[in-house]
Amino acid sequence: MAAPTSIDAKESARLLDSHEFCQQAHRVVDFIADYYKHIEDYPVLSPVEPGYLRRQLPETFPTSPESIEKILLDVNNSIIPGLTHWQSPSFFAYFQTNASTAGFLGEMLCCGFNIVCFNWVSSPAATELEAIVMDWMAQMLKLPPAFMFPTNNASHGGGGVLHGSTCEAIVCTLVAARDKVLSKVGFDNITKLVVYGSDQTHSSLEKGARIVGISPQNFRSLPTSAATGYCLLPLAVQAAMADDIAKGLIPFYVCATIGTTGVGAVDPLEDLGLVAKRYGAWLHVDAAYAGSACICPEFRHHLDGVEHVSSISMNLHKWFLTNMDCCCLWIKDTTTFVSALSTNSEYLRNSATECKKVIDYKDWQISLSRRFRSIKLWLVLRAYGVDKLREHIRSDVMLAMVFEKLVMADAQFEVAAPRRFAMVCFRLGANGEHDQSMLNRKLMEAVNSTGKLYITHTVAAGAYILRFAIGATLTEERHVRAAWTVIQEQARLLLSQRASSTPSENGVATAHVSP
Repeated sequence: MAAPTSIDAKESARLLDSHEFCQQAHRVVDFIADYYKHIEDYPVLSPVEPGYLRRQLPETFPTSPESIEKILLDVNNSIIPGLTHWQSPSFFAYFQTNASTAGFLGEMLCCGFNIVCFNWVSSPAATELEAIVMDWMAQMLKLPPAFMFPTNNASHGGGGVLHGSTCEAIVCTLVAARDKVLSKVGFDNITKLVVYGSDQTHSSLEKGARIVGISPQNFRSLPTSAATGYCLLPLAVQAAMADDIAKGLIPFYVCATIGTTGVGAVDPLEDLGLVAKRYGAWLHVDAAYAGSACICPEFRHHLDGVEHVSSISMNLHKWFLTNMDCCCLWIKDTTTFVSALSTNSEYLRNSATECKKVIDYKDWQISLSRRFRSIKLWLVLRAYGVDKLREHIRSDVMLAMVFEKLVMADAQFEVAAPRRFAMVCFRLGANGEHDQSMLNRKLMEAVNSTGKLYITHTVAAGAYILRFAIGATLTEERHVRAAWTVIQEQARLLLSQRASSTPSENGVATAHVSP
């Protein structure tokens, strides 16, 4: 067949025909709505085996168009069985990535406009809306004015940007902190730079440090303990920094956390800020999970001392009803930050940028291209307001308190770490730490295999701990209580099997199982 020599304008227009788009979009929306209507019918954790999908889909690509009906049928039959259902009301693993009607609609607008807003001129509304909603969020969190955009159009000061995740925010702030120090001591001294966190700090810090060229030998993961609530101790950071300086090294970056992934620990910003300032280090706050809770007055104290930090990030797609992806990052010294990340290609030059009165967000992130995330956040803020958002946070915390009381009421279980937000850390008791770790690992596997809920674990100070993180938008008290019933049932079965397989001193198997 000869290659086409012209383009059929009518056929080309059908690729984005308004009428056809409306029809097919309605089918997809109905499909998604039906999915949510029946989401409790699915096993929360996907039971498929590795490689299942390759066995179901064709080996070669399609050559002719297929109908949306046929595609959605395959989604239903082949894709959904391989999903772990993060929006299930019985999803209690990791940290949630909750969704909402406003979040969906905002994402539809973001995708619908499909703009690439890398600088102001490429879409002025996108840039200016982002600056506005970042200031709104800063106000909700009662951040110091130093983290907000100057009102007098000054070219220096603070400000905020929307990233895809805190992982990206950490890499960008590491770059800024690195270049700030190396511009003074010489870039050939990068091998002397040292990063500090705790053994509960998110792994993105270690990965980020490696990405920006920090030697793995210069990454300090300082130990925490149950006695101090698993927080990063300022005195430990100070001692580590002093020791590194004595070795000829240069402390340059500290990461504190508000709500660690493992146990929900909170690091003391006030004292860590003073230590960082004393040694000239950049202090970043990873509030990816619990930053959202700080819009509630009763949780705002966790940010006390934030005036001493250099940057702070939080993932709104975790607990703020804002669908994936949306991460807020605020920086106090945007001049240093932008200088470390900016490029000035000729094809991007324009008069608006050269007048230095606009924001070019391409210089606030790793990539050039970026999504219109601000319109999604704008919809969420307007649709719910701070009152509804606080109600959502408080409801999840109350559900966590319900679960915590259920754990405490059962003598076979224990709360393994202080509950600060909407996650409860617990474990089943046993004799000896090794036995307890093995027992809880088996309990988690047994619970998850039922398909009725999904939980994950952590290890803190050598202890194997089960995590019950509440935050899915659809979760109600009945789901929490039903989950606890499953956990108790599986624990009884496990203890019964364990007891029956353990011989007594006279060689006769014994079992002591609570009723």
